[in-house]
Amino acid sequence: MEEILAEVKKYPCRNVVVTGGEPLLASGMEELTRKLKEGGHHVTVETAATIFKPVSCDLISMSPKLANSTPRRREGGRFAKMHEARRLNLPVIRKFIQGYDYQLKFVVERRQDFAEIETILGRLGRVERERVLIMPQGKTPKSLGKKAAWIVDLCKASGFRYCPRLHIDLYGNRRGT
Repeated sequence: MEEILAEVKKYPCRNVVVTGGEPLLASGMEELTRKLKEGGHHVTVETAATIFKPVSCDLISMSPKLANSTPRRREGGRFAKMHEARRLNLPVIRKFIQGYDYQLKFVVERRQDFAEIETILGRLGRVERERVLIMPQGKTPKSLGKKAAWIVDLCKASGFRYCPRLHIDLYGNRRGT
């Protein structure tokens, strides 16, 4: 944790995003976020919202996994059943919504993903639609651009916000960005 805090101090920024993989799997996350807040930082925690920890943050950015994320082809679908069972934890999402400033960010592959998002929102109860961000699935600026127009149209019709994958435009599809 001290390494992370020292690294943050190297930069003249107030905003810190704690992300991962899944950062809430790491031990000491509650203490890390508390120390970042005590240091005067605006802290955003990005999570799949399958695990709850009482973190100190200004924004909890939840990215619940849609069915399009299930790895049916990877290693012959070996992980598909486990992923399906664990990808969505509505009680955890509700707990974050009740206790934190939040946003819900969904990664969309196809038009029918919007129907799944509506089902999830219906099961969650009262979710402010402007807190729902939609991000296209894709690995290249070209593939993302092909989806952007229809996703933006569906966002406008649904009252959701469109969220580009700026990191792919800037750095490509690589880890650490």
